Amino acid sequence: MSDNQASDQLPIALITGATRGIGRAIAEELGRTHHILVGGRDVQRVAETVMALPSAEGYIADLASGSLPPLPRRLDVLVHSAGVEEGNRIADTDRATWERVFATNVFAVAELTRLALPALRASRGIVVAVNSGSGFNSGPGGGVYAASKFALRAFADALREEERPNGVRVSSVHPGRTDSDMQRALTAKLGEEYDTDYFLAPEDVAAAVRLVVDLPERGTVETLSVRPTRKR
Repeated sequence: MSDNQASDQLPIALITGATRGIGRAIAEELGRTHHILVGGRDVQRVAETVMALPSAEGYIADLASGSLPPLPRRLDVLVHSAGVEEGNRIADTDRATWERVFATNVFAVAELTRLALPALRASRGIVVAVNSGSGFNSGPGGGVYAASKFALRAFADALREEERPNGVRVSSVHPGRTDSDMQRALTAKLGEEYDTDYFLAPEDVAAAVRLVVDLPERGTVETLSVRPTRKR
């Protein structure tokens, strides 16, 4: 991947899952100040997102496959926003489902971070793991997703301490229920009414990520929980 002229003048942020929902909102927010690498699987969606941003290029990858394109020589911010939600009650969930969820939500995060660390160390950059309220609590029917998010939190906690001497900051951002395609599918699965009055907007999560990224280098927002103000 070659750096273009715009990226030479701006810090560079790679955002996975950047073509819709929370990832797209983060790309738009950080795109005001960063050159964005738009991570996604769908070539057309990636191209559309790139065109909508002031300075951007595509990073097309099927994260779950484990085969990742080369990373740029420079990287200042890595935001893990891609994620999947599958599974049901433990008794009704097969091994293949567990493997699919962990492949995207945990294994891909670990591999992409490993590959990005040399560039992040050089820039004294930041890793932001967009987690979930399910990274703190689990309940009936949500064990697969929650287990992957608990694992993601453990990964971020370990990475933070390992990379602290290298100047790489690591943050976990835990949104509560957020208006998104994933939330619509989850709400339907639970048989609940979809009412955005009780949800965050993707832009709210993006604002939290902006706070994390903009904190001066001497400090780290290690864990940030963002929940809807209104409750049912």
